[in-house]
Amino acid sequence: MMRPALAALRRFRRSEKGSSTIEFAITVPAMLLMLASAVELGMVSLQHGMLESAMDQVVRDIRLGTGSAPQHDEIKDRICERAGFIDDCRQSLRLEMIQVDPQNWVSPPDRVDCTDKSEEVSPVRNFVNGLDNELMILRACAKIDPVFGAWGLGANMVKDGAGQYSLVSSTAFVQEPR
Repeated sequence: MMRPALAALRRFRRSEKGSSTIEFAITVPAMLLMLASAVELGMVSLQHGMLESAMDQVVRDIRLGTGSAPQHDEIKDRICERAGFIDDCRQSLRLEMIQVDPQNWVSPPDRVDCTDKSEEVSPVRNFVNGLDNELMILRACAKIDPVFGAWGLGANMVKDGAGQYSLVSSTAFVQEPR
């Protein structure tokens, strides 16, 4: 009784049937994880690049438009018009403008003001239009939903209570004389 069982066990051990299936089962999840992470990274890069570009264009308009001092809502609208791939830009974008004295430099706070859909709405924080020849720092924070929130890179991003991650863009400019 033992001899036929041992012979069958030896045959099973020497058999190479199904070896490609095992390799497939081991490698496919890893490949799908890398693919999902690549798509997520591509979307993050695209959205961040569009936010940076929109900020640069709007700040250029502000610098060159002497005599005008656009307010928070107007700047936000201009950025949202130019940042094409940010969903629900009007609600997810938060701006902060800080006046800085270059002779007596004090760094702005490290924590950027962002929205959080899981919390109550808070009013605009620290948005001051500068006077002539003043150095201004404009920071924008957009909240983005991950493409694959539970897979790969999307699962490992720092998210808020609503499951969104932050894209932050900063720029500095000098307020031109009016």
